Amino acid sequence: MLPTRSRRFPSASSAREAAQKDGFVREVDDALREEELLSALRRYAAPVGAVIAAGLIALGGWLWWTSHQADVRAGQDEQITLAMDKLDAGSQDAAFAQLAPVAAEGDSGNRAVARMLQAGIATRQGKVQDAARLFNSVASDSSAPQPYRDLATIRAVAVTFDTLAPPDAVARLRPLAVPEKPFFGSAGELLGIAYLREGRRDLAAALFGAIAHDAGVPESLRSRARQMAGSLGVDAVDDVTRGAAPAAQS
Repeated sequence: MLPTRSRRFPSASSAREAAQKDGFVREVDDALREEELLSALRRYAAPVGAVIAAGLIALGGWLWWTSHQADVRAGQDEQITLAMDKLDAGSQDAAFAQLAPVAAEGDSGNRAVARMLQAGIATRQGKVQDAARLFNSVASDSSAPQPYRDLATIRAVAVTFDTLAPPDAVARLRPLAVPEKPFFGSAGELLGIAYLREGRRDLAAALFGAIAHDAGVPESLRSRARQMAGSLGVDAVDDVTRGAAPAAQS
């Protein structure tokens, strides 16, 4: 029978030494990682901090600018409202003066509105050249909303129509006198008259007929267009009107 080998178990002191070694290694490893982190922070703290600071400054500036612009627009809106109140009260000169700061330094939309109102006041007062200058300033302002520019163009032509050369009126109005455009009726009526002044009766008749048949044009303007088309030999009476007439007479 083979002799039995005795098992050897690590002594308590050996286990303690191994645990101490593991703890020491972990402490050294943690210390190295901490040192690397501190070194990285020392190396990159300044540029990273600068980037963060710049971002915070930019965000703060944007928030301030947005709030400031909202306050400015609110102030401009109030000035326009006060001016319109003065107009309703019949104080045209006071209204014109009230609008001056907004007309000079307002944002694109409010500036256009203020100048259009000033031009309207000048028109009422018979100051044709002042009115035309203000309307033209809106029409040529590329930052103004397009509907304001189009309406200003029509109004500028209207207030100077008697002295404006027909070809000039045609050139300015033709791009706006197109069906489906918002100011087709108003621009088309003036353009039709300009055509007549040029002796182009066929173009005028066709244009008045188109206006008369356009349901999107105000009825008062359509009625005038029907009369003009009829005087030029174009029957612009709608079929609905034809059918309604006999019934009305009976």
